[in-house]
Amino acid sequence: MTGLEENGPEAVTPYADPDGDPFLRTRFAVPTRPATYLRRERLVQHLDQALLTPLTMVNGAAGAGKTLLVADWTEGRDQPVAWLTAEADQGCGMFWTHLLQALRAAGVPLSAAVGFPAGGSRVDHTLLARLAAELSDRDRPVIVVLDEFDRVTAPEIAEQLEFVLHHSGQGMRLLLVTRTEPLLPLHRYRAAGAMTEIRDAELAFTSEEAAVLLEVHGLRLPLHAARALVERTRGWAAGLRLCALAAKESPDPETYLKEFEAARTTVADFLLAEVLKRQSPETQDLLLRVSVLERFCPELANALTLSTHAASILAALHRENAFVEDLGHTWYRLHPLFGEILRSHLRAWSPGLEPELHRRAAAWLRRSGALAESLGHGAAAGDWEFTAGALVEDLAIGQLFTGLRCDDLAELFSRMGPEAASPATDLVRAARDLFRCDLGRGQTHLRHAERSLAGEQVPAGGAGPGLTAARLSCALLEVLAARLTGSPERAERAAEAAGELREQMPARLLEEHPEVTALLMTHLGSTRLWAGRFDDARAALTVVAGCPGGVSTALPRREALEHLALIDYLNGWLSRAERKAMAALKEAERFGLPQASGSGLGQLVLAAVAVDRNELAQASALLDAAADAHREMRDPVTEAARSIATARLLLAGGRPRAALAAAEPAVAADVVSPWAAGHTALAASAAHLAEGQAETAAELLRSVPDGQVACVVGAAGAQLAAGRPAAAIDLLDSLRPMGRIGPAVTVRASLVRAQAADGAGDFAASRRLVLQALHTARRERLRLPFVEAGPWIRPLLSLVPLRGVAAGWLTPDPSADGAPLRPDDRQPAPVVEELSGRERDVLERLAQMMSTEEIAADLYVSVNTVKTHLKSVYRKLAVSRRHDAVRRARELRLL
Repeated sequence: MTGLEENGPEAVTPYADPDGDPFLRTRFAVPTRPATYLRRERLVQHLDQALLTPLTMVNGAAGAGKTLLVADWTEGRDQPVAWLTAEADQGCGMFWTHLLQALRAAGVPLSAAVGFPAGGSRVDHTLLARLAAELSDRDRPVIVVLDEFDRVTAPEIAEQLEFVLHHSGQGMRLLLVTRTEPLLPLHRYRAAGAMTEIRDAELAFTSEEAAVLLEVHGLRLPLHAARALVERTRGWAAGLRLCALAAKESPDPETYLKEFEAARTTVADFLLAEVLKRQSPETQDLLLRVSVLERFCPELANALTLSTHAASILAALHRENAFVEDLGHTWYRLHPLFGEILRSHLRAWSPGLEPELHRRAAAWLRRSGALAESLGHGAAAGDWEFTAGALVEDLAIGQLFTGLRCDDLAELFSRMGPEAASPATDLVRAARDLFRCDLGRGQTHLRHAERSLAGEQVPAGGAGPGLTAARLSCALLEVLAARLTGSPERAERAAEAAGELREQMPARLLEEHPEVTALLMTHLGSTRLWAGRFDDARAALTVVAGCPGGVSTALPRREALEHLALIDYLNGWLSRAERKAMAALKEAERFGLPQASGSGLGQLVLAAVAVDRNELAQASALLDAAADAHREMRDPVTEAARSIATARLLLAGGRPRAALAAAEPAVAADVVSPWAAGHTALAASAAHLAEGQAETAAELLRSVPDGQVACVVGAAGAQLAAGRPAAAIDLLDSLRPMGRIGPAVTVRASLVRAQAADGAGDFAASRRLVLQALHTARRERLRLPFVEAGPWIRPLLSLVPLRGVAAGWLTPDPSADGAPLRPDDRQPAPVVEELSGRERDVLERLAQMMSTEEIAADLYVSVNTVKTHLKSVYRKLAVSRRHDAVRRARELRLL
């Protein structure tokens, strides 16, 4: 058949005059952009590549801004642009008739030889060949835009289009605007680099673009507000525009955009009409049911729908850009706004179904090992016995304490009412209360759980893993309660029971939850430390400090290192204590644990070390940082350390009465700690000594438990101040060799002997002892004992060789008068730890007088993240205020 024959009596009548048919005219017309349209140069520049490749595809969801983007790009082109908006269920003949008319309407001169299709349902291959031949003869390509191409579902049309495109050579550039992948052989074009693609992710608005779009709509909002809206809408163009229009009508647009209910907006009307109602009843049912899930796979969706067709339905929805996002590995999620609207629709459509869907999801997720998501759905269903049981039987109760998830779990279980009654719910309540140091309620719930578990029937084959896990969880909480009450024997009994239960647990569960053993040994080590059994405590804590487990054991490792640091400090080893305390803080930062997640013991040890080095400003800042730590976790060890550090700082600052008040720990314990009692008495004695009450000072240290070397040295100093040098020397001589006692104690002992020798006129012995103390103290930067020694030492420090040993770290320089450096005389204390890159970013913006909110917006992080960085900067720079941080950073040339 020739072209003329094809255009015979039975041929489809061409639209010679599109102006006569308004409907058809709109299908050939390039859409008009609204006045609020925002041109995005990054997308326009990407579309410019369409001139270099035969095929371009703009593929995105409904309302993603595809059509307006392409319409805007075509404006002002010096090539002809043939625009055709496709129709659904269109035959081949009608499609090509309309496309030929679009070409002619765009001014593309096609000869009569090309002809027209012979019917609405078919087209002759020779017509396509003649069209391709004429297009290939063009000097400049024609741009053919097929909008809404997802409506074209006939494979033969796709094949014919590909034939014309291929044989048109450089004479045609085809641009498809579609919600789904077309049936063309895209893989060949991709492999040849002959295709330009813009997809949903690229079409999404950035935060900066959204801010400009809102401004175009007359809304001037800060960047963080635009960022929050983009987060909620995923940058979806139609959603942003509809929200902007609605916000304009609100008296408080920023609050509206933050809090609007998607189900009550025009966004819901758009999505329900354009997406949900276009689907089959089965697909609609699936979408409504999976709306209760954050993410889902076909098997989970089948569990909710009680069918087996989810895999094909979800794959099709994703292909169609129906607001179902592919997360990879066959997992999907709904667009946030779409999910919100579907959930509202579900509640209206079937009010009682949502809790049941959550129960099904919780059960499926637990069987699949997704505990965190299972707990969320169990709580959403209001099934607290299931939820608490899943946590306990999975041996995950330690996650209530380990920092990263404890806040989320605490919030989740805060909704659990008193009507939920089971051993697991009692254990969760006990854990929650003990974490807050509510010992009365916590121990009551723990007793209830113990009685319930003791009454559980054990099967003939022995207790199952669920019951054993519950009993092991109970033992862990018992050791924690013992730690909080200062009960060493109780802790040992519970730890022994826990050891037996661990032998009965499946190895898999213990490997998955190393935090249980780590927490158990940390609490045991802390209780042993309280009892003064330093070696036994070190043995337990060292195991934890070196345990694997990554983030799950980060908090116990931190606490173990902090307790080991305290042991070193109490033994007088300042540098060792500092290194372990710094390692503890680095452990927290390495895994992103908030500073408030720990007890603050590491900062307390660092503060005490700073006091002994006479770095009082740094000590004060560290004490403030420790006060910001977990305020509710007030165990006896931490509170005793707080009292010691605070009292010593006040003494060093010349405030003995305040030090006396601060010396008593604020937490009572079942058993008196020998070292806590000793150091309390030592601080009180030093306070009285500072006020000239030597006899009272000496009397306070007479009743200190045996073995407290630091207290014996303090008592010797009190005897010397009371005018009894012989008694002072007798006390020092009574001490066994000090091989395990560190410089903070031995230096003070040497200075007491030196002062006694100086008073007796033995100046050679006095110089020798001071020189020995200087050499030992220099390695530790131990300054406070020399500051506290009094005026007798000043002449000695001006003598050779003592002057040279003291120069620079204790006295200003060798030519000085030998007076020890005052805190204000020294250079700023060095940064305890290097600032991270992000902390430097925050510090630089702090110097620019930016607010916390402005810093967050500038760095694209949350305000809470900025606050966390600021706390870390303050700690590392040993300051407590913004302007001090900037001043200190400039002194250290960090800015």
